[in-house]
Amino acid sequence: MAVDFENSQTKKNLEAAFAGESQASIKYGFYAKQASKGGYEQIADIFNETSGNESVHAKLWFKYLHGGKMPETAECLKDAAAGENYEWTTMYADFAKVAEEEGFAEIAAKFRLVGNIEKAHDERYSKLLQRVESGEVFEREGVKVWKCLKCGHLHVGPTAPKVCPVCGHPQAYFEEQSLNY
Repeated sequence: MAVDFENSQTKKNLEAAFAGESQASIKYGFYAKQASKGGYEQIADIFNETSGNESVHAKLWFKYLHGGKMPETAECLKDAAAGENYEWTTMYADFAKVAEEEGFAEIAAKFRLVGNIEKAHDERYSKLLQRVESGEVFEREGVKVWKCLKCGHLHVGPTAPKVCPVCGHPQAYFEEQSLNY
């Protein structure tokens, strides 16, 4: 008996597997740093290796949840913006309220502060989505300095070059140079 995937237990299991593997990957990365701080490099390496394995498992389940492939960049940006929006408008606001009511003022304050960061993430992803949809990722008004992320070549102009004249990497490796130092 075939079941509609969207309403299936298999989909719920894939979501749980993705969440569990993702969380384990991050957690083992933390553990690796802690082991390294404690002078246990072999243990750190094992945690890092396992973290990488868990990440591969998470990607496998994620792809099943998306029809067997990774979503296109615009879809990724939409999903990321929606997730960040939920986090700052609902999740962290609600968490802060509960923590405050339960007498955990410091945790409530941290939830609010992280909520502010999630708002900035939402705005950044939304702006990037707008640029992808309008074809303006590699084009700006006026003259800009574009930097190749592979070799450091600087190009001056309204658009990034299609190919880096120094290292040959495609336009995808260019970003508008930031002088925020």
